[in-house]
Amino acid sequence: MILVTGGTGLVGAHLLYQLTSQNKEVRAIYRTSSRLQTVQKVFSYYTDAVDDLFSRIDWVQADITEVPSLEKAFVDVDFVYHAAAFVSFDPKDYPKMRQVNIEGTAHIVNYAIACNVKKLCFVSSIAAIGDAVHTELVTEENDWVLEDNSSGYAITKHGAEMEVWRASQEGVDVIIVNPGVILGAGFWEVNTGLLFAKAAKGFSFFTEGVTGFVGVSDVAAAMRRLMASNLKNERFILVAENVSFKSLFSQIGQHFGKKAPTIYMSKRKTSLLRRIDSVVTFFTGRKRKITRNSERSLHRKTYYTSEKIKRSVGFEFMPLKTVIKVVADSYKRE
Repeated sequence: MILVTGGTGLVGAHLLYQLTSQNKEVRAIYRTSSRLQTVQKVFSYYTDAVDDLFSRIDWVQADITEVPSLEKAFVDVDFVYHAAAFVSFDPKDYPKMRQVNIEGTAHIVNYAIACNVKKLCFVSSIAAIGDAVHTELVTEENDWVLEDNSSGYAITKHGAEMEVWRASQEGVDVIIVNPGVILGAGFWEVNTGLLFAKAAKGFSFFTEGVTGFVGVSDVAAAMRRLMASNLKNERFILVAENVSFKSLFSQIGQHFGKKAPTIYMSKRKTSLLRRIDSVVTFFTGRKRKITRNSERSLHRKTYYTSEKIKRSVGFEFMPLKTVIKVVADSYKRE
């Protein structure tokens, strides 16, 4: 039996489609039934046999932060894909991120050890990998270092990784993947899905920051490939290409017949917007839209390499332009 945590999230939903398509015996965790419809929507982007594939999943209502609820989920489980996480750059969400990302992962690890799980794959992030020196490419060998400007998300993902490595010391084979910014269909109101929703209406602003991007289907496929291999107790960066935000926004906009962004947002401008956003948040109580960490990421230029997974299992990534087209076409179907 294969267990997938975070089954109603971006990575989890696409992973479930791939696993059920291969007739794997799959169990998945969900917290609220309303999210199940989004998983079915994701399936519909790839197949007409949505009901058939979806019915093959043994859904268990549980919460990784509530230990008793996980007991049923781990019955007869041999392999675990741990994709559940809480993503935020709002400092106010740090306590919840610690609870979900670190404590929740500790619970998964404890059950994996107790139930003699054979192999555990954890979805981490490039945020949990250290920066390169000067302009060198970031590899899996770069050690993450806590700094004053480290985001709460990076801190909790690193903490979660420490829990996963603990599993490896207790006899559970582990694989950690560190995806770049994940682009995928189905979740248009959160994270990168918002980029496509906004681009469809036209997006005029850009920054010159650079980071690594990857398609969600490749993330799921890479995880399956690594879990099926003899590799263990290693981590792998999953990045298809390193591109600037300006290039990304331009490519997405093209698929909606929109012009490339023309208004450059300098560090001074984004800093001013962050301060305005902070004041508005203070008086309205709404969630922050621009934080110090998210502002910094818009301007930072970091380049990653995925040579390790290419070399280890011969994995090839879908070109970013193809990923963008696939996701944009899916959005147009809404």
